[in-house]
Amino acid sequence: MNYSCLMVGSKPGNPRARSLGAELRQARNEAGITIRELGRRLNMGHAWVGRTERGNRTATPEDVTGIAVALGLSTSERERLVEAARDAHHPNWIHPGTPGIHQELVTLIEYERTASRIVEVSPLLIPGLFQIGDYARAVMAESPPEEIETRVAMRASRRDILTRRGAPEVEAIIMQRAIDEPIADAVTMSDQLRHLEKLVELPNVTMRVLPATMNRWTPAHSGEFMLFDFPKAPPMVHFEHLCSAVFLTDDKAVEKHRQSLGSLRDAAMSPEETKDFIADRASSNEENTS
Repeated sequence: MNYSCLMVGSKPGNPRARSLGAELRQARNEAGITIRELGRRLNMGHAWVGRTERGNRTATPEDVTGIAVALGLSTSERERLVEAARDAHHPNWIHPGTPGIHQELVTLIEYERTASRIVEVSPLLIPGLFQIGDYARAVMAESPPEEIETRVAMRASRRDILTRRGAPEVEAIIMQRAIDEPIADAVTMSDQLRHLEKLVELPNVTMRVLPATMNRWTPAHSGEFMLFDFPKAPPMVHFEHLCSAVFLTDDKAVEKHRQSLGSLRDAAMSPEETKDFIADRASSNEENTS
């Protein structure tokens, strides 16, 4: 990955601040404490708590210590959150470690929940928001067994944003290889394709397939990424690799990814062609399994 387009600086709602805020909100909810009650315990206004949980203000290590004590968090959890607060002012975030069920996934769920528009470029797999349970299990086959069902359940809950009130606009640009390659068994692949058929009927969902016959390079060949737009926060780019996840908000990096979408849309099938293509593949898969 070329990081030469990254810039130094900070702005409200940067990835680390929003991630930390999401974790603090989750901890408060798990403790069964309201925003007003937490504010009272901290001798702060509930608006201060709300801004901190949304990442609109960057929590300091001292803030996090006070919140953790007020919530009765364990020493190890308090130390982990305080350590996260030490670097929360940076605008971009390279999150080390294999993406799992903790901080990185909590952050991603928060972004999906608050986004007004999501565009995902997916060269190798069906996008996460579109995956059925068995397909997700196949993707996670090498994850620790004790984590798989938790991660599948969290992925299922992520799908709810597609049909909830005020759902974001979601666009997926998927390479044909992700449709055709049998990541899972034939029955699962057929069920997954039929699920995509249902999703393309949603008014807020747009899909485009990049055909295997392009015979040229496109930005999708550089890897997957998600571009988020928010009503009241800066746009953000997110992508994952085997052992890291990256969140970018600096203007130059976001604009570079946004510009790439134009050439990808030009190279891809139209939404109507994509709909027909997916239906054809689903029928072919069912014929091959019967």
